[in-house]
Amino acid sequence: MPFRLDTVRAEFPSLEMRDDGKRRIYFDNPAGTQVPTTVIEQMCSSLRDANANLGGAFSTSRAADRVVGNARQAMAEFLNAGSADEIVFGQNMTSLTLQLSRSIGRALTPGDEIVVSRMDHDANVEPWLLMARDHGLEVRWLPFNTETFEFDDDVLDKVLSPRTRLVCVTAASNLTGTLNKLDGLCARARDQGAWTYIDAVQSAPHVVTDVRAMGCDFLVCSAYKFFGPHQGILYGRREVLEGLTPYKARPAPDTLPWRFETGTQSHESMAGTAAAVDYFAWIGREMAHASGSRREQLMAGMELLLDYEQSLSKRLIEGLTALDGVTVLGVSDPDALDRRLPTVAFRHAHKAPADIASALAADNVFVWSGHNYALEAARALGILEVGGAVRVGPVHYNSLDEIDEFLDVLEHILAA
Repeated sequence: MPFRLDTVRAEFPSLEMRDDGKRRIYFDNPAGTQVPTTVIEQMCSSLRDANANLGGAFSTSRAADRVVGNARQAMAEFLNAGSADEIVFGQNMTSLTLQLSRSIGRALTPGDEIVVSRMDHDANVEPWLLMARDHGLEVRWLPFNTETFEFDDDVLDKVLSPRTRLVCVTAASNLTGTLNKLDGLCARARDQGAWTYIDAVQSAPHVVTDVRAMGCDFLVCSAYKFFGPHQGILYGRREVLEGLTPYKARPAPDTLPWRFETGTQSHESMAGTAAAVDYFAWIGREMAHASGSRREQLMAGMELLLDYEQSLSKRLIEGLTALDGVTVLGVSDPDALDRRLPTVAFRHAHKAPADIASALAADNVFVWSGHNYALEAARALGILEVGGAVRVGPVHYNSLDEIDEFLDVLEHILAA
């Protein structure tokens, strides 16, 4: 099943843009991906043909109802949720997490324990620390091994206790690219009587997400990380959501999922989110020759894309480790690429990450530097106070030629 890069790149108009005649190399994807034409078109269509609030008898309102219903169903299939009613939309993952932490906090009592991870983006840390402060909860930390960049197998068992009520952990690190296997962790937490809250923002663009197989209670992701618009999505297991107290305006519905969606949502972003899901399904049909349901098609598409992305990871990591003074902060064994994403962080012995990123930008190579909101991970790795790291994040619309061009530019920067 061949992956056709030229066909994919033709779907993304921004990839053709030039600055002073020089092409752009988008390696800033862990912070936000580019979008295919279908996403742009569906968002424009929503604004043109369905620009109304929901629940009305007139045509634009009925059209808006269809946009929202389609988006909810698309995300239910993308995550393999049991029902579209388990999908909650919001401004972004951070806002959704802060909002839901208010409801979860009401269900806990002083002295209860929550577990947060040293690997996570701060959006899956600070909301829970604030909740713990406000409700008199105890916080226990889940450390990762700073030599392997992964969680040790028994790490959760060391912090779980009979008082544990919530375990919050990332599916993939937005700094080191580590990809975590979470079904066992969720099972151990559930056996202890604890809920699990999974940050899948970084994993969702790359690997198939299955909330039922994972066994989590909550999972959050962001459409703008998987080739869609700026939109946050929360999955919550129905029986758990139904038991929580929502914080909402009085006229808002009491039923799921509306009770957790504050105010009027961005319907155009929901339309774009559905189009992003359909884009993965299109890959599955066109390149993996998948048939069946949209879920089956998108699974086949994502598996094909991941296989190609691993070739990008291999070339990138091999090239970085061959450069004098460069240290890759993450899984770097070529035989262990199934345990990481193409998000790659590195440091240089003598040049500051911000200076490297700025020099790359001058050559129209887009990367990020710093802690990238992974405060605890950067602190654990000893890089928080020294500028963090340079983060390079190719995705499936990038090419091996772009990897090679980046490495060539980087080598000249480091030699200067």
